[in-house]
Amino acid sequence: MKRWVYFYGNGKSEGGNDKALLGGKGAGLSEMTSLGLPVPPGFIISTEACREYYSTGKFPDGLEDQVRAAMAEVEAAVGSRFGDPKSPLLVSVRSGGRVSMPGMMDTVLNLGLNAKTVEGLAAGTKNDRFAYDSYRRFVTMFGDVVLGLKAEGALEKDAFVEALENKKKKRGLRNDSELSAEELRELTAELQGIVLAKTKQAFPEDPWAQLFAAISAVFRSWNNTRAENYRRLNNIPAEWGTAVSVCTMVFGNMGEDSCTGVAFTRDPNTGEKRFFGEYLVNAQGEDVVAGIRTPDPINTSGGAAGTATLQGRMPGVYGQLDEVRHKLEKHYRDMQDIEFTVERGKLWILQCRNGKRSAPAAVRIAVEMVKEGIIDDRLAVTRVTPEQLDQLLHPAIDPNAKATVIAKGLPASPGAATGKIVLTADDAEARAKKGEAVILVRTETSPEDVHGMHFAKGVLTSRGGMTSHAAVVARGMGRPCVVGAGELSVDLRKRVVIARGQTYQEGDVITIDGSSGKVMLGAVPTIEAAGSADYQELMGWADKHRRLKVRANADTKTDAETARRFGAEGIGLCRTEHMFFDPTRILAVREMIVAADEAGRRAALAKILPMQRGDFEALFTAMAGLPVTIRLLDPPLHEFLPTEDRDIAAVAKELGVEPEVVRKRVVALHEQNPMLGLRGCRLGLVHPEIYEMQVQAIAEAALAVRAKGVDAHPEIMIPLVGTPEELARTRASATAVVAKVTGKGDTFSIGTMIEVPRAALLADRVAQHADFFSFGTNDLTQMTFGLSRDDSGSFLPLYVERGILKDEPFTVLDEDGVGQLVKLAVERGRTTKPGLKIGICGEHGGEPRSIDFCHRVGLDYVSCSPYRVPVARLAAAHAAIKRG
Repeated sequence: MKRWVYFYGNGKSEGGNDKALLGGKGAGLSEMTSLGLPVPPGFIISTEACREYYSTGKFPDGLEDQVRAAMAEVEAAVGSRFGDPKSPLLVSVRSGGRVSMPGMMDTVLNLGLNAKTVEGLAAGTKNDRFAYDSYRRFVTMFGDVVLGLKAEGALEKDAFVEALENKKKKRGLRNDSELSAEELRELTAELQGIVLAKTKQAFPEDPWAQLFAAISAVFRSWNNTRAENYRRLNNIPAEWGTAVSVCTMVFGNMGEDSCTGVAFTRDPNTGEKRFFGEYLVNAQGEDVVAGIRTPDPINTSGGAAGTATLQGRMPGVYGQLDEVRHKLEKHYRDMQDIEFTVERGKLWILQCRNGKRSAPAAVRIAVEMVKEGIIDDRLAVTRVTPEQLDQLLHPAIDPNAKATVIAKGLPASPGAATGKIVLTADDAEARAKKGEAVILVRTETSPEDVHGMHFAKGVLTSRGGMTSHAAVVARGMGRPCVVGAGELSVDLRKRVVIARGQTYQEGDVITIDGSSGKVMLGAVPTIEAAGSADYQELMGWADKHRRLKVRANADTKTDAETARRFGAEGIGLCRTEHMFFDPTRILAVREMIVAADEAGRRAALAKILPMQRGDFEALFTAMAGLPVTIRLLDPPLHEFLPTEDRDIAAVAKELGVEPEVVRKRVVALHEQNPMLGLRGCRLGLVHPEIYEMQVQAIAEAALAVRAKGVDAHPEIMIPLVGTPEELARTRASATAVVAKVTGKGDTFSIGTMIEVPRAALLADRVAQHADFFSFGTNDLTQMTFGLSRDDSGSFLPLYVERGILKDEPFTVLDEDGVGQLVKLAVERGRTTKPGLKIGICGEHGGEPRSIDFCHRVGLDYVSCSPYRVPVARLAAAHAAIKRG
């Protein structure tokens, strides 16, 4: 019989630390047990069982028997029996994928309670109030998670929550903890009545029926909407499945000597090496992460008063927790996120995992751990993701800006964000998809809000602490976040936010600063983020380990200087057509297009020549000593001409011709499918004077800056080649122009952009005429898939959502199709020229997974937008360290 269940407890651990089998939570519980930490005994149902459940629609054979056997081991370990009316064993049933998905799947606590066992719990603990508080919590969670009674939608009332609030309202109470045992008994009965009314069935009394129903519900939660959204946003495979951890309950809600909390071995917001966390007295774990009550800090390191801290209230327990902190960080060699409960003065550890952290914290922790001798620089580089690096470079609030502060909360995730107020996750997604910048404002967030948090520029909540759901998830996403802004209240019914007595409508613009906790009215100016010393050190290690060079796509001096500042090793793509659109030269370009013959075109081009020469001089100067790849004119000429009668008349007046002359030229240039028409090298062959002018400008610019002592390295790229002969003829023309200008023959590197599938297939023959290849994967993707990048937005997202495509192919390089053409072209091109330099300059050049592919197929460099250069450098290092 296949094994599905693995026991842990009292120092015995059957499952080891296999996250793929036990899930992250289960592997952590198993490993902490082996380390001798105080972990409540339990057992883990494997991810394999989950996959089998989805395959067959039922529990796999043998699972229930193995669960019963494992429960017997737990009973022996703790001295209580599951379902025993006198000394009942209660358990939690929790999800756990192989990577952390905080709050996305479901949990049931206090399972095993019924009308008899609750009395046994009350008698055994001599605490009626605690017993019925636990019972009402169980009925609520089981009803929500297992029976599917959770309210859906932002405005739908939750019957369980409403019953609790009504009970408190009768006596004017603010906190659940003020309800008496009898009131909790009455409330529990009322909640069971809600279950009966809504499901037409009584709340289940049999603990074993409760347990197997909860296990099934946790399996099902792997495919709930919020979990699917989170997996899609974080590229987590759906086929992994979740494990289920069934763990002995320990109680933080047994009185003033009990508590529950979340702690991090270092500050997840700043990376500072200080024990950081929050806790709540007389509470269960969901109270902390839900943000319903504002927790207290565990120690005084953040400036809190000592009497309110765990360190001040329970110094012995805090000392034990601090020892656990050091032991876990030393063992895992990473910052740990620890969930703990204190039951009547005894510390229990319920979970540990690598803690989610802000981008600045990730960099600081990685660098400091190298200096502390915990990890080496290779591991440090992989500890910071390219996405985190991107977040690190986001703008910050300008310290000199004037701002009206309307509220202040806790700085939960750094960075500045400006947007319109939206009050629901669905509205955040809908408005963002229309191009609006939004700030999601909630009383507190829940896992159902994760899609809205993704689409929002920032997140703001009126309740919750630094370890609340909003803080943890926003930090992991890299969204600026402010939580616990108690001066602010959200009224969903009226669709308004009230702060310091002022009312703000949905759609009003605010700015939040996740580094200070300030909430400001309107758009507040920002400044470009500056890389810290830790950032510079980390990037030095990344550069040491990567093999791929990183260039930038840059068309202006400003872009080139920005790219150089971010560490670019040259320009991989200068799109000369972008220079043509400048208002000071578009008239000459249009004059060239409208010209009736070659002589007229050459006259117009003579006006453009000095402009282009100046452009290239600026780029060569900015990139002194580094290669600059210049793509000759690529788009069809019609893009430079107006289409409306008013605009045509204005151009005709500027050119001194009749409007009809311009109109006829526009009509003559019209193509049914211009992106597959007269463009790229085809344009250069039909009208060679255009490319001749550009090559002359490149050559003259190189000579001019060299005369000033600047080391210029131009590379001329010929676009849209589909046949070797196209490249051969265009190259010959360019070589002749260079020779004429320099008087030294062909001294420039001349290559081609591989963006037509036929060129990839004939790469061995194309390489005969090329000094380099550069893959233009935007067009190569269009032509390989046979779809338009501009028009496919209407269906590609649906393709990804339904699993027809794994990723949007214009975002992540399609390895199965486009990637095979790239691989083939690399192999065939280097068959002809073993030392052929090959790069990529499409949008994929800045995407981490695509960069990993480029490393694997042996490219020499990637090229991306200037602001993506650091991301590409780090991603290239990750690829080299991972792949060797």
